[in-house]
Amino acid sequence: MKARKIKDRIYWMGSVDWDRRLFDSLVPLPDGTTYNAYLIEGSEKTVLLDSVDPPMADELLSQLEGVSKIDYVVSHHAEQDHSGTIPQVLAKYPDAKLISTPKAKGMLVDLLQIPEESFITVKDGETLSLGDKTLQFIHAPWVHWPETMVTYLEEDKILFSCDFFGSHIATTDLFVADEGRVYEAAKRYFAEIKLTSYDIEMIAPSHGQIYPRPSFIIDAYRDWILGPPRNTVVLPYVSMHESTKQMVDYFVSALVERGVRVEQFNLEVTDIGKLAMALVDAATIVVGTPTILAGPHPYAAYAAFLANALRPKTKFLSIIGSYGWGGKTVETLAGMIPNLKVEVIDPVLCKGVPSEVDFKALDGLAGAIAEKHKEHNFV
Repeated sequence: MKARKIKDRIYWMGSVDWDRRLFDSLVPLPDGTTYNAYLIEGSEKTVLLDSVDPPMADELLSQLEGVSKIDYVVSHHAEQDHSGTIPQVLAKYPDAKLISTPKAKGMLVDLLQIPEESFITVKDGETLSLGDKTLQFIHAPWVHWPETMVTYLEEDKILFSCDFFGSHIATTDLFVADEGRVYEAAKRYFAEIKLTSYDIEMIAPSHGQIYPRPSFIIDAYRDWILGPPRNTVVLPYVSMHESTKQMVDYFVSALVERGVRVEQFNLEVTDIGKLAMALVDAATIVVGTPTILAGPHPYAAYAAFLANALRPKTKFLSIIGSYGWGGKTVETLAGMIPNLKVEVIDPVLCKGVPSEVDFKALDGLAGAIAEKHKEHNFV
């Protein structure tokens, strides 16, 4: 695909990856993705923001064929899908300087073996003049690596947001055309950012389409970050010999009878992206797992790891499941979620197949969760 004009002397470059179905050997990509780079031509200087994943390098280099000079290349994020082709770009434009945060410099040297003399590092809030256009660099660590930054183009009021506000959708649309579809894809890829002090008229992320109406995605992020949890239990589970499955089925019914909505995920087959979306709004997480080798099933441990990494606004946590002779399932899972500021409600674990006593305990757990949701006015 050829370069595409966004505004006067501002262009999209990059690649649409129609076929990719997994990111970082972890995140499902049911709709593919894009790798977005942006070219900005000032009256005096020209800058390329980011690059593309290395398998797509030829497409970016072809788009740059008519660009005689690049003065600066900006690396917002050192991960390869953003910066992996920067060495080829610097080889094509040997006089260009690579702009990054100080932390990104070390990572890019290590990951891509870019020589140190190629770099200019910028402080948070530092600006760069291109003549009649001014870039401001905003450090944004831990979304989702520690070296990330974004760029604000002051005169055109465009935020080049890197992974922030991005969505994994392969399409020929340059701008967001279906906000409902993008809402779901962006929620899969959700990360926290606060940019209330900037007058933003357009958001250009590194994945997905450009937002000509940025309030749509900013308002969605504000709700995901600051809005109250919903009257929802997210229940990721795995069952080896149906005992835990019996408990899950009974427990879900007990919650529904008490007016609590449930999002249930069988971890053997679930789309992890869907689980991540559900975690954003849930008031309570209940993990269903058998005990295996004295601890939780690996799939359940992975669900706990995911929740801890995403840091949702969940308020309550519990565990249900079956065991054969004993173990430390509860202790192990509880130790895996230090980032979650939750109240742990007494778990329900049964030995072998659940009995009437165990089902009554599940009723009690469902009642306790429903009552806590009501106390907090979760809807």
